[in-house]
Amino acid sequence: MTTPNQIKSMKSKRKIVMLTAYDFPTAKLMDGVVDIILVGDSLGMVVLGYENTTKVTMDDMARATGAVARAAKNALVVGDLSIGTYDSQEDALKNAKILLEAGAQAVKIERKPETAEFLAKNEIQVMGHIGLTPQTITNFKVQGKNEEDAKRLLEEAIQMDKAGCFSLVLECIPMGLAEKITSSISIPTIGIGAGIHCDGQVLVTHDILGLFEAFKPKFVKRYAETGKEMRNAFEKYSEEVREGKFPTDEYSFH
Repeated sequence: MTTPNQIKSMKSKRKIVMLTAYDFPTAKLMDGVVDIILVGDSLGMVVLGYENTTKVTMDDMARATGAVARAAKNALVVGDLSIGTYDSQEDALKNAKILLEAGAQAVKIERKPETAEFLAKNEIQVMGHIGLTPQTITNFKVQGKNEEDAKRLLEEAIQMDKAGCFSLVLECIPMGLAEKITSSISIPTIGIGAGIHCDGQVLVTHDILGLFEAFKPKFVKRYAETGKEMRNAFEKYSEEVREGKFPTDEYSFH
């Protein structure tokens, strides 16, 4: 099984591949193909139907993490600590342990280098996340476009590196800034809407498969239209049932 230290050692050697999963069958299909499976709090939108991630609970995250971990025999499983679950160091440690007990090998937190450092000192592997951080930011647009914000993000990245994170997600920042951050820290950067110069890439699986239609960010590339195929299958099944064409003898017991 891939470890956080192996991910860390990939920096500048080969690109790191990460996708999200929230259930056993999806994780089973991508295990052995991707390096990291992120059980993201994006499940709030793409699985649970919320408008954002702020209603996701630790129970939601633990259940999804367990399902993914039971499928993953090769990929590193990282679980998101959901909003409000790491406001204090005590809560952060308690809730990180819940995800590890569910089967994750590491947790992801947004910003908060002091919390990342505390968890690292307690032998918990941490993936950091800066830039557009959905749990706390209300301005959903590219981050770090002006000089002041770019300087702040670079400093945040350096702090997360020093705190002991094994990798860092960069979300929705200009590719030039992402390149500068990537070359300025010792840990791998994993981009989402941050350009080609990051050490790896992550996207939400439901986005690349065409399973989530509420919105499509600029940085998402569709690799399949699985949602349309599913709809076609549902319609064909409904048609055959209503017309008495299913089940035939082939699908019946005698």
